[in-house]
Amino acid sequence: MKTNISIIGAGSWGTALSILLCGNGHSVKMWSCFEDEVQMINQVREHTQKLPGVSIPESIVCTSDLEKALAGSTTIILVTPSQTIRENARTLGKYLKKGDIVVCCSKGLEEGTGLRLSQVIGQEIPQAETVVLSGPSHAEEVARNIPTAVVAASANTDAARFVQNVFMSPQFRVYTNYDIVGVELGGALKNIIALCAGVSDGLGFGDNTKAALMTRGIAEISRLGVSLGANQYTFAGLSGIGDLIVTCTSMHSRNRRAGILIGQGKTLEEALDEVKMVVEGVVTTRAAFELAKRKNISMPITTEAYNVLFKGKNAKQAVVDLMMRDRKSENDKAGCDEWL
Repeated sequence: MKTNISIIGAGSWGTALSILLCGNGHSVKMWSCFEDEVQMINQVREHTQKLPGVSIPESIVCTSDLEKALAGSTTIILVTPSQTIRENARTLGKYLKKGDIVVCCSKGLEEGTGLRLSQVIGQEIPQAETVVLSGPSHAEEVARNIPTAVVAASANTDAARFVQNVFMSPQFRVYTNYDIVGVELGGALKNIIALCAGVSDGLGFGDNTKAALMTRGIAEISRLGVSLGANQYTFAGLSGIGDLIVTCTSMHSRNRRAGILIGQGKTLEEALDEVKMVVEGVVTTRAAFELAKRKNISMPITTEAYNVLFKGKNAKQAVVDLMMRDRKSENDKAGCDEWL
């Protein structure tokens, strides 16, 4: 089953997915709003800034003309920063028709509303079917055909299976999941914990600290997720624990890298300037903190991350405050709430 695919966003993830989909035999066009990026991809055949050393097939065309990028396509892959999703979806909505499939490969929550990105897309492009692709999938590895497994989630089972078939390859295994709420929240909220894992590394803490952080992190992700209608067991899958592990432990993770710099004493602004890429966990921390407050959900790690990032709290003091919270039991509702 070969199809025409348009990829909106030509950064590292958009480029990696274009290479994957081209390798699957699909016709792929990319769109970027940056003319220098368009020229680099079309002429150098490499994203020298974000995926150096990875060759882009000649058949992949990149353009800054959205209408040209979308011509003939019924499958649109949206891979732009989370806070531009609404603007881009609104523009796409002018061109897309009923039954088109939009695959959201971005991870985050909309600042101000706390909406999941598929909800934002649904508001702006109600005529299309939305599928979320999520899981432990660093672009740097996918672009080099390193084996990866992800989840395609949608309320529309046929759309999820279609995306599964489009993306599936010997190097890229795709599962379907119909809990789009849980899949999406797992992918978004793990970036908060990855930031904190980086801070832990920057402070010089060890494996014990990171293991505790990741375990209690998935517990609070699950608490918020279940309160919003997710299936708690989704967080034990690829888009939950799987994505959490890879993002908290890999130097490919820009969230972890930013956290390391903050743990070493740099300000948020200095850390973001040094990483030089979008660090989704920063905006997601604020959105999740406000969402948890509205829902009256306990998220102590997220709360301390918010205090460090936006209130100038000392990172070491935040760790002390987390460690010295009220005593709890892990195997009762007060200690683990809805998690396992």
